[in-house]
This record gives sequence, C-alpha cells and structure tokens, in this order.
Amino acid sequence: MEPKPARVRILDAAHELMLTVGLARATTKEIARAAGCSEAALYKYFDSKEELFVRVLTERLPRLTPLLGSLAAEPGRGTLEGNLTEIARRAALFYEQSFPIAASLYAETQLKERHYEALRKLGSGPHQPIQDLDAYLRAEQAAGRVRADADTFAAASLLLGACAQRAFAYDAAEPGQRPPVDDFAARLVRTLLGAVSVAPAPA
Repeated sequence: MEPKPARVRILDAAHELMLTVGLARATTKEIARAAGCSEAALYKYFDSKEELFVRVLTERLPRLTPLLGSLAAEPGRGTLEGNLTEIARRAALFYEQSFPIAASLYAETQLKERHYEALRKLGSGPHQPIQDLDAYLRAEQAAGRVRADADTFAAASLLLGACAQRAFAYDAAEPGQRPPVDDFAARLVRTLLGAVSVAPAPA
C-alpha cells in the first residue's frame, strides 16, 4: 500500500488533534509531528492553522457547503422537502462533529477573535452556512416553490440553528438521548415547510 500524500496526512492529523485536544490547543507544530512531517512542510500546503481548520471542516466533515451551493445553482431540482431534509441531516451531523473541535475557542476570547478575523479573510465562518441556505431558499423563492412573502433568512437561521442546538444540547442527557438524525431532520423540515412552502394548487 502506498503511503498517503503529505497533504492527506496533515489533514488527518489535524482532524484527530482538533477533535481530541481542541482547536485552541492543536498547534501546527504538533499537527506536523503527528503527520510525520516538518512544520515547514505543513506550510507548503496550508497558509495558517485557520486555513487548515477550514479544510478539515470542508474535507473531513459531512459536506454541507457544496450541497448548498449546488442546490442554489439549480433551483427546482428534486423536491423542496427532500432537499431541505438532506441539508438538515448533513447540517446536524456537521455541527455534531465540528462542535467538539471548535468549543475550546470559546474559553479564550482573544484567541477566538484572532481565529474569526482569519476566517473572515478566508471568506469563511459560522455564519456562512446560514447565508448559503438563505441563498438557496431565495433561489427556490424565485422559482416559485417558496412563498413570495417568506423570510428566507429567518427560515435558514431557524433550520441551521436547530441543527446546531442538537449538537450540544444533549451532551448532559443520558447517552443515546440525542434525537436520531434522520428523524430529527425530517420533523424539522416538515414543520418549517408549513411556514415557507407554496401550497399545491387545488386539483
């Protein structure tokens, strides 16, 4: 078996370290050591720890951003309920897996601000999925599948906010009490559709 390319090893090591020790404590030096390369080699592939974090989110966690982008580019594809359910399912899993990585940032205010400033320069950040889902809902609005008077930004915020809430709200509960992701996504979307979808024309 051929050894993994350096970039893949670095992403694997970053994902594992960010998950186990948290983003705040995962240094590029430790990531490089875990990947079996020098810190200089890490910087050949990634400009900063923040860029590495963004790549971990986009390449190692459930792929939410590409799905939102592709749906916004082709409104009318599939059913609105099916599309939103898949978005909610991936978002719930994305937040479930990313929350343990990013949670350590919130204990260190200055580090969090530096991290978010770097993310803004990369055109990323926790607000991005909301904006992307808003863009998709507006595209469906223009296609006539979302009500013309629907507040697409509020709908996007409600859907993704609920998915993010699921990620940590059940940590204090008994193991196994987090709502199963498929049922959670389906129920969430059925409720949201009552507020935003265009009613089918009478037969």
